[in-house]
Amino acid sequence: MEHSGTEAKNFIEMYTDGACSGNPGTGGYGTILRYKDSSGMYHEKELTAGYKHTTNNRMELLAVITGLEALKKPCKVKICSDSKYFIDAFEQKWLEGWIKNNWRTAAKKPVKNVDLWKRLLAAMEKHEIELMWIKGHAGHPFNERCDKLAVNSSKSDNLLDDTQG
Repeated sequence: MEHSGTEAKNFIEMYTDGACSGNPGTGGYGTILRYKDSSGMYHEKELTAGYKHTTNNRMELLAVITGLEALKKPCKVKICSDSKYFIDAFEQKWLEGWIKNNWRTAAKKPVKNVDLWKRLLAAMEKHEIELMWIKGHAGHPFNERCDKLAVNSSKSDNLLDDTQG
């Protein structure tokens, strides 16, 4: 079988969650990247960090951004998130409107977390993205693991500064 010079993209499952104690408050994110190699074996990578002063929405976005930025080459990525904020920004076309209105909401107010939305869009550019909403705290094993990573990181001793939070 001949290829047209383009290599088939790896398929990655990404599970993400953000957590915040107080909003704003201390927070963290958890991301799990999963892929199956040619022998059928699954491989996983966990990414997590905690922040001193942030918001839940910032942690939800940072979980996705960090996962995408960890990918070294273009991939097909199925992003599974329990964040309606993240998912609805695409599915309800909020992002399109915000960009068209120069990062203003329909009520003409500045969009929150513009720094992360712009970083997210840049991180998504080279990948084929599929979005899937998962109900949080409903027993989904990867969502539960991401939540645990996020919460544990938010309680760690070496919290980072969120420069925009």
